[in-house]
Amino acid sequence: MGIGPLGERRIVPILGGTFAGPNIAGVVLAGGADRQLLRADGVLELDALYEMRTDDGTLLSVRNHVIIDSSAAYARSHVEITAPGGPYAWLNRRLFVGTLRTLLPERKAVCIRVFEVR
Repeated sequence: MGIGPLGERRIVPILGGTFAGPNIAGVVLAGGADRQLLRADGVLELDALYEMRTDDGTLLSVRNHVIIDSSAAYARSHVEITAPGGPYAWLNRRLFVGTLRTLLPERKAVCIRVFEVR
């Protein structure tokens, strides 16, 4: 997208993946996007919006706000998950934080770990 007054903007397509955790697993669906802002101070801000389908067919929407400061080896996020009523409705009522790390050079992908704040 180019350089603007806040820094360099990019859009990276989300092509898919998998996820798993206690009592939940499934696939990340292709079609989402990661909107990125590389700020003048070198910090990278990500705003990813995508969908996941659980193994039982339930669709979840995810918005992941990430701050990456490579000078301090810091990558932390706030993750919002929206679920329909039913067995995953509890996801709508929880606060989640996460970490992100690249899987390069082995794979052109990232590993995102998400934790419920209790």
